[in-house]
This record gives sequence, C-alpha cells and structure tokens, in this order.
Amino acid sequence: MHTDSGDLVAALDIGGTKIAGALVDGAGRPRVRARRPTPAREDGATVMAAVAAVLDELARTGEWPLVRAVGIGSAGPVDASAGTVSPVNVPGWRGFPLVAEVARRVGGLPVTLVGDGVAMTAAEHWQGAARGRADALCMVVSTGVGGGLVLGGRLRSGPTGNAGHIGHISVDLDGEPCACGSRGCVERIASGPNIARRALEAGWRPGSDGDRSAAGVAAAARAGDPVALASFDRAARALAAGIAATATLVEIEVAVIGGGVAEAGDVLFGPLREHLRDYAVLSFASGVEVLPARLGSDAGVVGAAAAAAAEAGLWGLGSGTGEGTGGGTASGM
Repeated sequence: MHTDSGDLVAALDIGGTKIAGALVDGAGRPRVRARRPTPAREDGATVMAAVAAVLDELARTGEWPLVRAVGIGSAGPVDASAGTVSPVNVPGWRGFPLVAEVARRVGGLPVTLVGDGVAMTAAEHWQGAARGRADALCMVVSTGVGGGLVLGGRLRSGPTGNAGHIGHISVDLDGEPCACGSRGCVERIASGPNIARRALEAGWRPGSDGDRSAAGVAAAARAGDPVALASFDRAARALAAGIAATATLVEIEVAVIGGGVAEAGDVLFGPLREHLRDYAVLSFASGVEVLPARLGSDAGVVGAAAAAAAEAGLWGLGSGTGEGTGGGTASGM
C-alpha cells in the first residue's frame, strides 16, 4: 500500500463529447491535464485510440512516475465487475473491455472503473458540497441525469458501478417513453434536452441569440417567460420526486446537484426546494438539504481519482479506513 503524499492518480473522464485526463494529487488538485474530443460516431477502436492518446500525453510528463493507480469515470451504463462500458452516446462501445484496454497501457497499475455519476459523487464527497456528510445523493443534470450515493460515509457504487442512477427512476407512471425503455423517468423530464424540447413544444421561441438549448430556456425563465418557467418547474418536480424517493429509501441528508442544467441557478433550485417539501414529507426524509455542486468540470477526473485512490489505499481513502470514498469499485488487476 502506498500512502506517500506525493503519490498521484491518473484519472480519465469519458463522455460523449470529450475525453479528459489528469494526474490528480492527494489534495484533489489536477496537476497535469490532457484532453481529446470523443469520436463518438466512430468505431470502438477509434474511440479507444483517443483514450490512449490522452493516456500517452499524461505518461510523457515528468510526474508520471509518481502515479500509483488509474481511475476511470465513464458515461454509462458501465459494468465495473466486468470492467466493461456501454455508453448510450458512444454506439461503438457495447460491452467494451475498457479496464483491460487501459490496464494494458499503464504498466501494471491497478485500474478502477465507475460510472460518471458515481465519479461526480466521489468528488463532491471528497472535496465538494457533500464533504463531511455521511449520507448523500449527488446528481449530474445535463444531457442526461446521473447520480451516485454516499451511505455511512462511504461511496456505494454497487456491484456494477451504477448504484444511485436516479435518472432512471420513474416518477410518472404513465409518462412518455424514455430512451432506456421505461416510462416517465426523471431523465425524460429533467435533462437539458427535454427541458428545451418541452418548452419548444409549448410555444417558447429562442431569443435573438438563437439558443434553443436548456441554457436558452433558463435565460428566458430568468426574464419571466411563463413557458420557460413552466418547463423548469416540471423538471424541478421530477427531480424533487426522485430525491424524495431516494431519501425515503436510504435516508440521505443532502442532495448535491451539478451539471449544465444546475447552472440555471434559482430558476431550477427555487422550485426544486419548494416541490421537495411536497414530496419528502415523512419525518426522516423531510430535512434533506439541496445544494449546488462545487467542483464543476473537474468533478469527473477528481472523482475518478478518488475512487481509484480508495481501492489502492492512497491518501487515507482506503476501504479499510471506514472514512473514505471507496467501496464497490472494480480493479483491472
């Protein structure tokens, strides 16, 4: 076990638009960065070549000899127990053996895989808005809706690395079909593209900048547009129902929300907190605090590093300490 404060973790944050890499230190700081666009419409080998290019750039730095483990946070679904990924937005990867492919390239270092929502959760619990909280739900609300759980002070990623995936809790039993195959999922209502779609279908039109995204809807909502406000209110209700269900099931004390949609600020958080009072009514669920995430775009690499450090026993985050963010991740070795 390595515990020296100079130890680093190489971290990858893999999504449908970019592959970010960093060498992260024991204070959660990315010391070296690398980045490539994700060739999401290409075949699996081409996507892996982009991952390898990020790893190669990191490995060429003078700090690579300090790396003791590798962490990967990937768009999902992932299967940490098998070391495979099948991101919905990367069609070339279906059951792709990402852990084995990365392990081949990193000289025998242990490799840990978690879903991107779990990585964000690890980051926010280690260095962000959920720091010091024993029981938390952390969510990414963006193109999709993902999440992860901290229970009893530890990251609980589940056998396959997908626990806490709140985006696919159904909150509308007769709702619209979701891309996952179910109906009325939180993601189908609260993700950025669905906020924008619903506003456009209800008659909202973008302003002079032509921004048809959820950010454009948020700007209109801040200016008082009733259709834009209604679309964000609907998203907030879906999120509130999902958070309340989670609080009722596992007794969380805080829900941390990040991702692009969370940048809407009070347009989202105001109605979300109001609706949560309507849904989380039992005494043990009614005190859930809702907070914005703090780590922004670094959450993916910082969280992947935290998960790998916990598996490797680095920085006091090892699973044997009872205090870390580890647990439930898969090693490539």
